[in-house]
Amino acid sequence: MRIIIIGVGEVGFHVAKALSQENFDITVIDIDPLKCRRASEHLDVIVVEGNGASPKNLLKANVEGADYVLALTRSDEVNLISSQQAHVLGAKKIIARLRNQQYSERDSIIRPEKFGVDLLIHPEKVVCQEIVRLICHPYAKYIMEFEGGRLLMIGLRINADCKIVGSSVQSLCESCTDFKFGVVSVKKNGNTVIPWSDFVFEENSTVNFIVKTNRLENLLELIGIPAVQTKRIMISGGSKIGRSLAEELQDKMSVRMVENRRDKAGIIANQLQDTMVIHADGTDVEFLKSENVHEIDSYIAVTENEKTNLLSGFLAHHLGVKQAIMHMVTTDYLPIIQEIGIGAVVSKNMSTVNSIIREIRSDQSEVSLITLDELDVEAIEIMPEPGSQVTQFPLSEIDFPKESIVGVINHHGHLSIARGDSQLTHEDSVLAFAKNKVVPKLRKLFIKP
Repeated sequence: MRIIIIGVGEVGFHVAKALSQENFDITVIDIDPLKCRRASEHLDVIVVEGNGASPKNLLKANVEGADYVLALTRSDEVNLISSQQAHVLGAKKIIARLRNQQYSERDSIIRPEKFGVDLLIHPEKVVCQEIVRLICHPYAKYIMEFEGGRLLMIGLRINADCKIVGSSVQSLCESCTDFKFGVVSVKKNGNTVIPWSDFVFEENSTVNFIVKTNRLENLLELIGIPAVQTKRIMISGGSKIGRSLAEELQDKMSVRMVENRRDKAGIIANQLQDTMVIHADGTDVEFLKSENVHEIDSYIAVTENEKTNLLSGFLAHHLGVKQAIMHMVTTDYLPIIQEIGIGAVVSKNMSTVNSIIREIRSDQSEVSLITLDELDVEAIEIMPEPGSQVTQFPLSEIDFPKESIVGVINHHGHLSIARGDSQLTHEDSVLAFAKNKVVPKLRKLFIKP
């Protein structure tokens, strides 16, 4: 499969990184020589330096017949023109990142499909959806939905008072007879591991569980984490993300927004009738105390300045807010902040990366989602071929790569958590989790020799 990525900033770089680890033919185009050098030094890709909207550069990148062209520069206009050029030159499918959501409105004069765009991704809209999921589950560090929302992969912080500290995966699963769940990855001290049955839970780690949505409360009770609900939120920053969040949630819960620009606060107050808009600074400790931030269920820091978000989230956490969510643009910060454990971290860049990867993989025999742990673990939905090794024996008798695990089995729509005695057929599909480097070996087990 040939993929051309126009724009190799944070989004383009991480998309290229994820895809280049497989046998995809990746070419990246960027006008910035520093970004081109970074891609050349760190990625197994072909680099074309120049304007991605130029037909000359697109032809140089062999755009004719490319399976995918991803227009991911910071400029909406460049992305649209690049998409149009690539479409005319013969690219099969085009995905474009656009920040201006007005392009998607029905009455928009400029329609992306007229530029040959097959899939449009709005970063702020994607990350807003992720934040809403976290607000609905304030005990989670991150959360993903599978199977149309019937399954959840949820990251939970394990503290000293959690019931499972000192227990192994096997003993925990055996002690629970009412329902089943899976443990698919654990992160501690910057390292992500795929736990097997003898793994022992430790405090100050983040554990990813897979569980049926209707059993989530049972899982929380088993671990010893209160299943609290969010009723009061405070949004720091009247950014696009902040305004979108307030607009979506103001009818469902009490919403306060903090904006440090007086003129902007006044405009937002007129637009959001059911949101209390306050002209103040989210990093002002006395202000946060005066607003009784310790009574807030969720504090969401989404200003345009990620350092302000970081400081604001730290302060709110220190002052006793139940959940702090911080938006970061620089992806290097994500694993560090996650490890500290002061709150949940989201990134519109990484949310965009995940959306793009999900779309590309959906056209193949398996679908893969990349988690936010430095793209280190993949969730792969894959169907065994008739006669493949995984259909010959129970899971416990198959030599799976050490850094992989089968989490869920889907048999004609019936979902079950995988166990060692589970037996797959070619009519099943499974949700497996693996480190990037062992994904090719894992796939071989599902292919007929």
